Parts: sequence; structure tokens; C-alpha cells
Amino acid sequence: MAIETGTKRVFASVLDWPGWCRAGKTEPLALEALAAYRDRYAAVAEAALVPFPKRVDLTVIERLRGDATTDYGAPSAAAKLESRPMTRAEMDRMCALVAAAWTVFDRVVNGAPAELRKGPRGGGRDRDKIVDHVLAAECGYAPKLRLRLKEPARDDRAAIRANRAALLDAFRKGGDGKPLREGGWSARYAARRIVWHAMDHAWEIEDRTDR
Repeated sequence: MAIETGTKRVFASVLDWPGWCRAGKTEPLALEALAAYRDRYAAVAEAALVPFPKRVDLTVIERLRGDATTDYGAPSAAAKLESRPMTRAEMDRMCALVAAAWTVFDRVVNGAPAELRKGPRGGGRDRDKIVDHVLAAECGYAPKLRLRLKEPARDDRAAIRANRAALLDAFRKGGDGKPLREGGWSARYAARRIVWHAMDHAWEIEDRTDR
């Protein structure tokens, strides 16, 4: 597990399970949030058909220095372990988890109302705006993997599938652990960042849906 510490926010990320990542104002609060989301993240592993253990080792093996992006609310630092080459089996597992996160995200979106419950101060995007934001962000991440993707309309399933397939293909080209372009992201870090973003908003939608 990696701990990324900014001046205002701390992220705890389980590196072997891309997207199982939560934040808090302090390290203890980030770790508490991470543990609390274990069962919610298990849905991704289930969709990927990847066995999810009842107990996961949450030992901190790497500490990362955060930056303004960390404080703004997104994990920003790649761990050294994310530059390791991947075996074929490791790559297949990682890509399965990324694809499963998209499946879970889509399922949550399809089961949510268009208008979501507002936050304590009346803020927060509604469902369709969240979907637009996630799709746009993934196109924004693409250049880090030497890709150019056009933002799809939220109801253009073929275009969404094509973009996701392109991202998965880019991951597979980064199996040696090296970024696909200078200043870009390694496949492992890109997967962690993309799944974190999709699941963070999937969980937001769940939390803001009136039951």
C-alpha cells in the first residue's frame, strides 16, 4: 500500500487493487476510510472474476510526497513499485479490474435517478454531469498514455467502448513498466488513477441516491 501526503489531504492506495483508494485529512483517517470501503471495492473484483481475499495486507510499503493535485482531491504521485514490469498474468489481472470498474460504474449510473440528492450546502453534479465528467477526464488522461481520444457523448455506447478498448490496449503496451511517452504515466499508475476516478464517482452517485 502507498500513502501520498499533501499539506491538506492524504491518500491511501492499495497498489495491487487499482482504484481501492481513499482520502482523509490525516493518514489515520485515510486508512480508516480505505478499510471502510473494502466491501464496496469488492464489487469490482467480483465483476472482474478476480478472487478477493477476506483479509488484505494494508502494510504501508511506500510513502509519496503529494502536491497541489493531492490537496485538490486526486492521487497525483506514482509509486516506484508502479514502474515494475508486468507479467502477462499481472497485465491480464490489471486490465480485468479496470474493465470491471467501468462495468460497475455503468451499472451504478443505470440504476440511479437523473437528479441526485444535493450535499449539505446544496452542491454536487447530477448523474449525467458526473458521467460527462468521467468520460471527459479519461480523454484528458489519454495523452499520458500517448493516446488521443475524442470525448464521446454519454449515450454513444460504441464510442465509449472504443475509448475504453484503446486505453486497455495502451496499458498492454506499457507492460515493461515504462511510460509510453516522456512525462507520461506508467500503465500501473494510469490504471490506478483511472479506476480511482470512476469508482470515486460511482460511490458518490450511490451515496447521493435516495433509496
